[in-house]
Amino acid sequence: GSRAPSGPRPLYLGTYTSAEGGGRGIGLASYDPGTGRITGAGTVEGVGDPSYLALHPDRRTLYAVNERADGAVTAVRLADREVLGSRSTGGSAPAHVSVHPGGRWLLSANYGSGSVAVHPIDASGALGERTDLVTHTTPPPGPGQDGPRAHQCVTSPDGGHVLAVDLGTDTVYTYRLDERAGTLTEVARAAAEPGAGPRNLAFHPGGRYAYLANETGDTVSVCAYDPRSGRLTVGKGQDTGSGPGENYPAQLVVAPDGRFAYLANRGHDSLARYAVEAAGARLRLLGTVPVSGDFPRQIALSPDGALLFAANQRSSGVSVFRVDRASGRLRLAGEPFASPVAVCALPL
Repeated sequence: GSRAPSGPRPLYLGTYTSAEGGGRGIGLASYDPGTGRITGAGTVEGVGDPSYLALHPDRRTLYAVNERADGAVTAVRLADREVLGSRSTGGSAPAHVSVHPGGRWLLSANYGSGSVAVHPIDASGALGERTDLVTHTTPPPGPGQDGPRAHQCVTSPDGGHVLAVDLGTDTVYTYRLDERAGTLTEVARAAAEPGAGPRNLAFHPGGRYAYLANETGDTVSVCAYDPRSGRLTVGKGQDTGSGPGENYPAQLVVAPDGRFAYLANRGHDSLARYAVEAAGARLRLLGTVPVSGDFPRQIALSPDGALLFAANQRSSGVSVFRVDRASGRLRLAGEPFASPVAVCALPL
C-alpha cells in the first residue's frame, strides 16, 4: 500500500472577486493530510473572478477562469506565484477549465455563450492565443433554457476525447482534439433527458463509465462510454437524496479506487454518497451528510482520496471531511475554514 503524505500540502481556493464579500484573487492555503486542518497563506492578487482552478500535469502552473462577461483564462507560476498573463476565451462567463493530459493545451467552457475554447500552453506554462472556439448551436435549448450553456470541458481517462457538458442544450458533446493544431472536431453527442440540465461529468477510473450531475433535473445519471468512438450513452436520472425541496446538484467526484462517488447538493446542502457497483455500471445511493455550509458549489478529493473538500459559496467557507476507505462514509474534520465566497477548492 501507498504511504500517506506527511507534512502540510498546498490548497488553492477560487472565489468571485466582483461579488459582495468576495476575495481579492486566488486564495493560498495548506492542509494537514492527517487532520484536514486548513491554514491560510495569503492571496495571488490580480486575477479577477477565479471561480474554477486547474493544475498543469507538471504541477508548476495553476490556471484559473476569469468568470466575467468578457471571459478569460489566467496562468500563475507556482514557484513564485507570478501571474503569467491572461487570454480571452472568446465567450462569456467561463465556468470550467482543465488541462489536456499531454500538458500542451488548456480547455475552457464558456457558460454564458455556450462555447468551448482551446489555448496552447508553452514550455513556461504561459498561454498562447486561442486556437479554437466551438459554439454549441444544435440541438435547440432544452425546457426553460434560452441558449447553450457549456459548463464543463474534460478529457476522457484514455486521453482520446474531449467531452463538453452543456446545461442549456441537455447534451454532452464529444470532440477529438488535434494535438498539433489545437482544434476540436465533433465526433458524437449524447442527449440527456429533456430539462435535466447536465452540469458536471466525472469518470470512473476504469474508463468505461461516467456519472453525470443534472442541475435542473436534480438527478444523477450513469453513462456508458466507448473509448474507441467517444460515444457516451446517458442513463436514466437517479435520486440525489435531496428529498422534496429545491436542490441543484453541482459536482461529482469518484474515489481513486472507484468504489464510491460523492455529489454536492446545493439547496439540500448535503453530500450524497454512492456505492459504485458492477465495475462502474451502477450507482447505489447510500445516504447523505450535511455539508456544514450553504450552497456547496464544488467538491474535490485529496490526491490520496483520504479527504474531501467542499467549497460553500453562500456561507464563505470550505468544509473538510475525512473519508473512510472501507465504507466511504464522510466525517466532518473540524469547523469549516473561512474563505470569501468559496466556489472552488483545489487540494494538491
